[in-house]
Amino acid sequence: MKSSFLVGLIGSGISASLSPAMHEEEGRQLGLQYVYRRIDLDVLRLDTAALPALLVAAERMGFDGLNITYPCKQQIVPLLDALSDDARALGAVNTVLLKDGKRIGHNTDWSGFARAFRRGLPGAQLECVVQLGAGGAGAAVAHAALMLGTRALTLFDVDAARADALASELQARFPAASVAAGGSLEHAMAQAQGLIHATPTGMAKQPGLPLPAELLHPALWVADIVYFPIRTALLEAAEAAGCRTLAGGGMAAYQAADALRLFTGHEPDAERMFAHLQTLLRR
Repeated sequence: MKSSFLVGLIGSGISASLSPAMHEEEGRQLGLQYVYRRIDLDVLRLDTAALPALLVAAERMGFDGLNITYPCKQQIVPLLDALSDDARALGAVNTVLLKDGKRIGHNTDWSGFARAFRRGLPGAQLECVVQLGAGGAGAAVAHAALMLGTRALTLFDVDAARADALASELQARFPAASVAAGGSLEHAMAQAQGLIHATPTGMAKQPGLPLPAELLHPALWVADIVYFPIRTALLEAAEAAGCRTLAGGGMAAYQAADALRLFTGHEPDAERMFAHLQTLLRR
């Protein structure tokens, strides 16, 4: 079995990403020669229009695969040769396998979130959930919430049309649930048992709260997918309001484990990757 791999991450503002350290350490633990490189659109002064050229360049340089993050998860889909069932259903890709001249898109975000949720919020009530964010990551975690058993999901996004489109797609995929977009955030939050945050707000480069803190209440659990910083303003406000919380680190580690398996064919130790990420975050 092959033991040498070159992979990378394409996205904007990823200079502080911990993915390289996570992947390379697990590769070392598995006895692989494993190199993981950042391809930061901000550093290169590029935008998503450069994706076709970046894919060609990665293929020419012998990359085995690429992770894809904000803001490229949906824009990269038309540039691929094939999609996994999950990626096709979600319309978003966070992992591209480059193999035998083909570009194959996968989505490990949803499975990563689901595993992190079960681990970090056992017993959480899922009857009624509000989600902020309907982009590529939002599509994945909304799918995960419905797979976990959410019965009523309300989506909010700065782009109302995007939220409407995602709600329609999810409703078709999960006909037994109720999926809606927009309306009164205040009313939705008052009824909700849980809040999922899937926007860039709270990242180191975009600090702040994605909603008014007064909408948080003790009966709510709050799951944030942002993991850098691991202690976001939202989680701090939620804990101050008495909410159970889930930080984004678990999703980051578990989706990375699934991606590493796709890239290499080797079985990673997901809990070891989670523990290593916690060490990195404490630093």
